[in-house]
Amino acid sequence: MKFGIDRLLENRSLLTELEGRRAALVAHPASVTADLTHSLDALVGAGVNVTSAFGPQHGLKGDKQDNMVESADEFDPVYGIPVFSLYGEVRRPTARMMESADVFLFDLQDLGCRIYTFVTTLLYLLEEAARKGKSVWVLDRPNPAGRPVEGTMLVPGQESFVGAAPMPMRHGLTMGEMGHWFARHFGLDVDYRVVAMEGWQPDGEGKGWPTSRVWVNPSPNAANVNMARCYAGTVMLEGTTLSEGRGTTRPLEVLFGAPDIDAKAVLAEMHALAPEWCTGAALRECWFEPTFHKHSGSLCNALMLHAEGPFYAHDAFRPWRLQALAFKAIRRLYADYDLWRDFPYEYELDRLAIDVINGGPSLREWVDDAEAAPGDLDALASHDEAAWIADVREHLLY
Repeated sequence: MKFGIDRLLENRSLLTELEGRRAALVAHPASVTADLTHSLDALVGAGVNVTSAFGPQHGLKGDKQDNMVESADEFDPVYGIPVFSLYGEVRRPTARMMESADVFLFDLQDLGCRIYTFVTTLLYLLEEAARKGKSVWVLDRPNPAGRPVEGTMLVPGQESFVGAAPMPMRHGLTMGEMGHWFARHFGLDVDYRVVAMEGWQPDGEGKGWPTSRVWVNPSPNAANVNMARCYAGTVMLEGTTLSEGRGTTRPLEVLFGAPDIDAKAVLAEMHALAPEWCTGAALRECWFEPTFHKHSGSLCNALMLHAEGPFYAHDAFRPWRLQALAFKAIRRLYADYDLWRDFPYEYELDRLAIDVINGGPSLREWVDDAEAAPGDLDALASHDEAAWIADVREHLLY
């Protein structure tokens, strides 16, 4: 199969349309062709007049480890072009940045999750392109989580850099499809194009990620497809005092890690509360000692999540519900546990991080309400999921 960058490079008519135009590339380490050539090198090698590049969160090089670690603007030492940071002094492209090119080639590998900030970066770029009369081409890439949709809708007024618009946590779209929805939802008058993939079957071989393609980390802690499948649930750990596995070799692939929680007891409580939410993947007790980040240097008991190999059932796996269930089980077993981490999260200073992550307080309130049952959260999420699926159906390209 071919990604958008591969189809652009082989299509003479598309390359001809770029002749005489200044192009900017929005990229990161996973912006590679089928033979693992970085898109910047490939575009320049194909004769495209690339006059600037942009790096999202974690940087063009993907060298920034944690959230809220900013990248500075710089110059590319090989091509002598400016590399602008969209996660530094600004997160929205400035007028000066937009004047560096005529057409913006967006080639970011996404994880299919609202909170993964590349979604918001795309929206900001489209909005500024509409204001400045610029063109945006998305060189489309797979959604490694496939088509499943999950989670409650972001509540109006709860927007943030990890919540661009009213969508559920797991949105089921590619970035190309998301751009079409953004343009319609926000009424953007922008010259927008998707260079579509060829041969991607979201529910076919690979269940989102084609096994014929190599996985390259789009961000430092997105180490493999298992993480990408789990992320819509495990990212919520960033809003808690529980370890998400940062400081280990398998970050964001655990339901939790903590030195003072019995993982086997939590798993048993999860099965007692909602066994149907525990399907689609394997849960395995494990131990780790983070070398940095939360609980650094402490031995943590944890539940490892395996949405891979013979344990993975694509249509049954619901990571957002599974992670919510783990929180609920911990709250029931440890009623006074200091679960919610109160700290500045993605530049939001007045809301709890867990609420910023979920686009509203409903999940936290469900976890903390001793009378709330799994069916209550399921009813809320199911309504939002159905509404989203109906809203975006017209934009599906594959």
